Amino acid sequence: MTLRALDISWTRSGRLVLDGVTLTPAPGSTVGLLGPNGSGKSSLLRLMAGLDHPDSGRILLDDTNIHDIRRRRVARRIALVGQHADTDLDLTVHDVVHLGRIPHRTLFGTDPTADTSAITQALTATGLSHKASAPWHTLSGGERQRTLIAGALAQQPRELLLDEPTNHLDIAHQLEILTLVHSLPVTAILALHDLNLAAMFCDTLLVLHEGRVVATGTPAQVLTESLISEVYKVRSQVTTTPAGHPSVLFLRN
Repeated sequence: MTLRALDISWTRSGRLVLDGVTLTPAPGSTVGLLGPNGSGKSSLLRLMAGLDHPDSGRILLDDTNIHDIRRRRVARRIALVGQHADTDLDLTVHDVVHLGRIPHRTLFGTDPTADTSAITQALTATGLSHKASAPWHTLSGGERQRTLIAGALAQQPRELLLDEPTNHLDIAHQLEILTLVHSLPVTAILALHDLNLAAMFCDTLLVLHEGRVVATGTPAQVLTESLISEVYKVRSQVTTTPAGHPSVLFLRN
């Protein structure tokens, strides 16, 4: 088993943010969370990372309620990369990625060999090896995003949660990052805005609208012209690429 959300409801500041949401990804799959801004994607990721408590329903990690598991153990299993991160500290790229190793510390310290190996692999995977000594404040938005993802990879999770991981990235790096995530031996859950990228890289899609699940299934099952009209309030034309993925063309009203 892996990470699951069962019939989750959550209210924040008096507003119902999530209403009866269930998400049960297949182990090792890549799941895309879709929906307009404010539909509950980021909130669902935070709940599944154990950072907030649902009002009702359960978040299970290997059939155990995530809030009954010690935080350090959860952090060794689940990595979350949020949308926004900044620091005034004088950190390098290597320093930021090294923070991903914190959950693996014990009372006896760390394993330097394991830390070095994990950090090196993470920097290589995200194309940042040549930036390891660069100060955080000198990085572009895209480089910062890739550094945060590298930190998550250094954590060596089995479940990887990413909130808009392609924000601030140019097209080449969007494709590189999503290709990487899809190739990892993890269960990956990504909040995405780009429907075509979701169709290319996700095994399953879950669409949220006003906190409720309105569709779930393969990209071909979910990305229909009627659903896009209903959820996003735009006209579209959906065709199929030579690779068999849905391709969404938005139409002017």
